[in-house]
Amino acid sequence: MRRTEPLKMAAALLAVCSGVAAAAPCRAVSAPYTVALVELYTSQGCSSCPPADQWLSRLPAGDPQFKAIPIALHIGYWDYIGWKDPFARKEFNNRQYELAGYNGKKGVYTPEVFVGAGEVADWDSPRSFTAALANVNARAPKAQIELQAQWVPPSADDRAARRLAVQARWSADRTSRDPQLLLAVKRSGYMTSVQAGENSGATLRNDHVVRAWAGPFKPVSQALTTELSVPAAAGQASLVAIAQDAVSGAVLQALELPLTACEPSSNK
Repeated sequence: MRRTEPLKMAAALLAVCSGVAAAAPCRAVSAPYTVALVELYTSQGCSSCPPADQWLSRLPAGDPQFKAIPIALHIGYWDYIGWKDPFARKEFNNRQYELAGYNGKKGVYTPEVFVGAGEVADWDSPRSFTAALANVNARAPKAQIELQAQWVPPSADDRAARRLAVQARWSADRTSRDPQLLLAVKRSGYMTSVQAGENSGATLRNDHVVRAWAGPFKPVSQALTTELSVPAAAGQASLVAIAQDAVSGAVLQALELPLTACEPSSNK
C-alpha cells in the first residue's frame, strides 16, 4: 500500500507551518515481512550489562540481510547503587515490566532482551538469537507503516535539544485488538566515564540508545503529525516506529528511518 502523495502534502504543510524550508524527501516504508525489534534493557549501573551492550553494538545493524532493529532502553531502578544512568527513563522501566507481564513473568532484570516482544533468555547464544529473529521474520506483517521526518533548525536560545518533525501513516489488520504506534529516536556512539557504582572507573560505550520516546498513538484516518525533542549530540540518529497490539503485547511491525538526510534545505 503506497500513499506517497499524502505524505508529501503533509510534509509541505508542516514546513509551511513551522517556517522551515522544505527538505528533500526523507521517508521510509515498512517491509513486506515482519522486522524483528530487538530490545535490550540495560543500565550503566549494572556490572553484568557491559557485555550485553557490546553484543548489541556488534549486531550488523544496517545490513540488508539483518532484518531487525536493535534498540537499547536504559532503566533507572539500579540508580540507587551509586551511579545515575544518564539515559534512563521511567517509561523504559514501565515498558520492561509490561513486556515481562506479557511473557508471564512478574519480575525484571538486566540485561534482558526481547525480540518481537518475546523474551530471549539465552540471547548470547548465536543459534537461539538467530532462531528468534527468523521466527519473527517468517511472520506476515500485521501492520503497515510509512514515515517521513525532518529536523527543525535549533532555536538560538536552546541548542541542548533538537526538534524532529514527524509524519506517520500506519494501519493494522483486523486481528489486532488494540493497535498502537510508538515512536523513538535512537543514537549510537556514546562514551561515558562512570565515576561510581558497580562499573566505577570504566569507560562505557553505548549504541542504539533511545533518547526520545513518544506514544502510544491510536490509528487515525489521516497522517499522524507530531514533534519529538531529542538531546543534541554528534553521531547518526534514527527514527524508529513500533506498531504493537496493546492487548497481547505483540510487535506487529517495526520500521527504522536514518535521519542523516533529514536536514532542512536551508541548513545545507
